[in-house]
Amino acid sequence: MITSYRVVLASNSPRRKELLAGIDIDFDVRVIPDIDESYSADLPTKDIAEYISRKKATVYQQQMADDELIITADTIVVLDGEVMGKPHDEADASRMLHELSGRTHQVITGVTLTTTTRQQSFSVETDVTFKSLSDEEINYYIQHYKPFDKAGAYGIQEWIGHIGVTGLHGSYFNVMGLPAQRIYEALRQF
Repeated sequence: MITSYRVVLASNSPRRKELLAGIDIDFDVRVIPDIDESYSADLPTKDIAEYISRKKATVYQQQMADDELIITADTIVVLDGEVMGKPHDEADASRMLHELSGRTHQVITGVTLTTTTRQQSFSVETDVTFKSLSDEEINYYIQHYKPFDKAGAYGIQEWIGHIGVTGLHGSYFNVMGLPAQRIYEALRQF
């Protein structure tokens, strides 16, 4: 259905590749390393992921062809209004999972679709509730799954999601890192 553009996913994430492939869109992957993902401390939390996705798009826009449509995205985990980034080490991952334990948090993914003549950005938010996780469960997950590349120190599609998530309001795929349904609709309208 998207025949007028060559779609490019600007991510090396295996999850994002899998999710975009799941909506039967042909795409290439292009990764520009070390893009600045900083943001102003006074930026409202709900706007951070979308802001970073636009910031990434600006870098890709400098190198894109006229027939390309670039998809950039950023996912954040928010607990009580505070952003939980990627853990620095095992202790940081343990701290994050202990904080998420027995509580509901938000996962927000910002997405930007960019061509040489047009840009559209949006965010999708999903509420995720964890059961109270034991120290043993948290330690097992960290030791076996090494979630150091994941915001909030977890991947919902991994063991911790199978045994720990008791509630989900919104898009499951958004929590994995790409709101596939919303992207599909946006691409159809593009």
